[in-house]
Amino acid sequence: MAQPQIDIYTKFGCPYCVRAKRLLDDKGAEYAEHDITMGGPKRDEMRERAPRAMTVPQIFIGETHVGGSDELAALERAGKLDGLLAG
Repeated sequence: MAQPQIDIYTKFGCPYCVRAKRLLDDKGAEYAEHDITMGGPKRDEMRERAPRAMTVPQIFIGETHVGGSDELAALERAGKLDGLLAG
C-alpha cells in the first residue's frame, strides 16, 4: 500500500516546523512542504482545510488533519504515527 499524501504548511524560521519535518524525515516519510511565510494561495488552502488553524506547522496525512508539531509528536509517543503513515 502506498503512503498517503502528506502536506505540511510551514513558515520560514519556525522551530516547530523544523521539529515536525525532522520527525517525518526520521520516519522516512515523503511530504509536500508548503511555505506560507508570505501568505498567498497555499495559506488560503491551509485555512480552507483547517479553518481554526492560526499557527504553523499544520500537518495533513491523507485526509487526516493531524494539527501541529505537538500533535504529531503525541501520535508518535502513543504509537499511532506509523499506522497513519502506512495508510
